[in-house]
Amino acid sequence: MKLQIEHLSIAFSDQQVLKEFSMSIDEGEFVAIIGTSGCGKSTLLNVLAGSLSAQSGSIRVDQQEINGVSSHFAYMPQNDLLLPWATILDNVCLYGALKHQKKAAKEQALKAWKRFGLDGYESAYPHELSGGMRQRAAFLRTALCDADILLLDEPFGALDVITRNEMQDWLLQLRNDLHKTILLVTHDIEEALYLADRILILGNRPASIIRQIDLREVTKSRDWLFEQAKLKRDIHRLLQETHNDA
Repeated sequence: MKLQIEHLSIAFSDQQVLKEFSMSIDEGEFVAIIGTSGCGKSTLLNVLAGSLSAQSGSIRVDQQEINGVSSHFAYMPQNDLLLPWATILDNVCLYGALKHQKKAAKEQALKAWKRFGLDGYESAYPHELSGGMRQRAAFLRTALCDADILLLDEPFGALDVITRNEMQDWLLQLRNDLHKTILLVTHDIEEALYLADRILILGNRPASIIRQIDLREVTKSRDWLFEQAKLKRDIHRLLQETHNDA
């Protein structure tokens, strides 16, 4: 489903975080947002998820206006937020249990269990799993929300480099199976270049899009590795300039 954000504004006390912010994401597209700390990236996801209310502007999914919490969105924060007293299977089926559909949720989860690398850990508890496995469990819980649009807020940021790279590979393989529209917030330039179809770079508060990069066009180049290195330098320079201007 297509996501359209138009003239979105939100402020905390006297600090304007988003002002007349607009963007759109096509159905099935993977968009990454990069920006310096505090520029409003996570605030944007929280507004979309319905945990924060914007003062003005509109959010539409396939032309339907969204206000507050919507079943169109599933939000996954940086921390896995698994309940330590519940098994991994019960954690994954949490949303189904809240809707009194736990049995159906378990059946659906177990069908995807092996594909998510969790085979044999149905009755395990979070402390018994590695960081990568806990993130896979959290991702499966998010995917089972049956939402059209996944909101990922640095989901691999707390992992070590090797595990993070493995999770990025896993997500890249999985995205085609999920058939979801994905909006990823990240500080990792290489992660954005590796995963996304399109990158949006945000400036300082109030957030605005200062550059947009369509990687689908760039990857057609015969010199993709050279182009990737150049883009990494350009994005880093833009972020540095934005940070210095703050």
